[in-house]
Amino acid sequence: MCGIAGIFHVDKSKPISRHLLTNMAAIQYHRGPDGFGVEVMDDRGVGFSHARLTIIDLNEDRARQPFRSSNNRLLLAHNGEFYDFKRIRADLTSRGAKFITKSDSEIILHLYPRYGLDETLKHLRGEFAFALYDKEEDALHLVRDRFGIKPQYYYVHNETVVFGSEIKVVMAHPDVPRAFDNEGLLHQLMQVMVPGTTPYKGIRQVKPGHIVTFKRVGREFKITERAYWDFEFPEQDDHQKKTSEDKSIETVREGLTEAVRLRLEADVPVGCYLSGGIDSCSILGLSAAMHQDPVKAFTIGFVDKCYDETPIAQEMALATGADQDILRLDGADLYGHFEETVWHAERTIYNTLAVAKFLMSRHVRSCDYRVVVTGEGSDELFAGYPSFRQDLFLHGLDHLPDEERKQWQEMLGASNTLFKGAMLAAQEYQDKALTETIGFTPSCLQPWLACEQTARFVLNKDYVASLKDYTPGAAIANSLNPAMLHNRHPLDKAQYVWSKTMLEGQILTWGGDRVDMANSMEARPAFLDHHFAETATRIPPTHRIKNRTEKYVLKEAMKGLLPKTLYEREKFAFMAPPATVNPKKWAKMMELAEIHLSLKATQKTGLLDGDNVKSVLDEAQNEETDRSRKVQLDAIINHMLGVQILHEKLIVRDVPKFAEEMAKKVGWTAQEPA
Repeated sequence: MCGIAGIFHVDKSKPISRHLLTNMAAIQYHRGPDGFGVEVMDDRGVGFSHARLTIIDLNEDRARQPFRSSNNRLLLAHNGEFYDFKRIRADLTSRGAKFITKSDSEIILHLYPRYGLDETLKHLRGEFAFALYDKEEDALHLVRDRFGIKPQYYYVHNETVVFGSEIKVVMAHPDVPRAFDNEGLLHQLMQVMVPGTTPYKGIRQVKPGHIVTFKRVGREFKITERAYWDFEFPEQDDHQKKTSEDKSIETVREGLTEAVRLRLEADVPVGCYLSGGIDSCSILGLSAAMHQDPVKAFTIGFVDKCYDETPIAQEMALATGADQDILRLDGADLYGHFEETVWHAERTIYNTLAVAKFLMSRHVRSCDYRVVVTGEGSDELFAGYPSFRQDLFLHGLDHLPDEERKQWQEMLGASNTLFKGAMLAAQEYQDKALTETIGFTPSCLQPWLACEQTARFVLNKDYVASLKDYTPGAAIANSLNPAMLHNRHPLDKAQYVWSKTMLEGQILTWGGDRVDMANSMEARPAFLDHHFAETATRIPPTHRIKNRTEKYVLKEAMKGLLPKTLYEREKFAFMAPPATVNPKKWAKMMELAEIHLSLKATQKTGLLDGDNVKSVLDEAQNEETDRSRKVQLDAIINHMLGVQILHEKLIVRDVPKFAEEMAKKVGWTAQEPA
């Protein structure tokens, strides 16, 4: 795992500054503190840089990126991991390929000339983002993994493309503007983003499973964006074909076992994240079965018992003989690290779980671990969130007998009441554009779309005026591929939409890569192995949720590994306690609010309406405000804090100067040619 950066000019003769590329690597030093590299093709107007975290091939001189191909045709910078690369290396070597390093990254330089980019991608299994310049095509390809586990941002204007693993890397280039995008700012206050966008003007991200290509044509770039993979569910009729439950269970057992096995491959120790959920417990159970020595298991514990899962995690650790390490956090203390977390996330966060995960990754690194296998993605594959059960009941179980329908309604009404207002909307919310596109408004989007009115209320009136004709739901609907929604089962539709919005924009960013790599720590989500995911989409909806039991097929597949308590337990969404229902945490939140949400602070940035911000804060602490509204307001206040902090750290700050200072601090320099 690493950080990458690069510059590509339409004018081949325009020089590339090695010094600037070094600064762009240095500002993401946290992603790769083990060394850096710069490579420039001076006659082609292209240059890359790379900050390296050593996981595979610990020889820094041999495995230093960016890589050039032996014939000087290709330039490569890669972030991430390719699994099963040893088998691919052996096959390529038998065909005459000569490898210089032991790195997994180098396989691209041998696959691409033989097969082309599309066929090469079929061989690549893992989480990755890479940039590849092809001298023969005179084109730059930016590629991102299938689910968007690894980030990839870019800015293009007139005659230059700038890209990097983080937004601050792109902004380290002095020609890249630093300003909020109006629509993006609104979405930051609502939590849910439009796929492919960022909160910042002109800066976009490569969508999951996509390639963005910049090809020189005369004095301009021809830009193409295309998908090479999608999270494709079968058409609804295919689910009518009889699939035995035993076959579904065995499919999950075999697929997950292989995915975990591949992710235990590293030249450094590999640990596991362990909560009290079935996902991480399954990962630990399989990892322990494959290890001779006890597996190191890292657990976050909250002082607030309503949100604490450590008792079940301890039971699982004991059952597997794991070496468990519990980091206990008081929710009130999380706001002391809120600003730092937002700086790394580069977007707002609705819940301080992001801060907890940031602190956990720091703790993992302090224990001399830099790789963990995690359980992210399980809920996406096996319908684990309460929103999925709700969508299945409302739109996919039309012919239930009255008595069973009543049982479903009682279960939905009683379950996950802690999360009404955040994970679930307090009242049903229907968006016209989404309903027209999908057939219904997925429950996973409803709580965030329901925040739109309050988000507009707290925005500066000038921003509100500029957004009068903008509809967030329509923007999201227009970004979805209708071919992946047509004639699909309602549960499949809900899972697909979640994967394109909340998974990529939340769980894999401020809940994943950004807070893990902030502390030079690599997380490997085994459930998001695309081979495994492709088989999971074929599992019938009634095997994913059976008799109101979510993730049924996963529970049955892992039954032998799981403690009885967990096997019988209802899904519990892992999150930190909201400040609005916790007086001690509220006091800490208000300490930050005094700095960032005061009338003086809001007038200074011009982003928010200070009087309306105060009104929201007053409503949040009013005893008559109901709990679900308080939970919703907790998210909105966190978002308001976030946009103010981002303005200070990314918009007002001289990011190019900060990158220069970072390069000096870490001692990274690159000499310009004589």
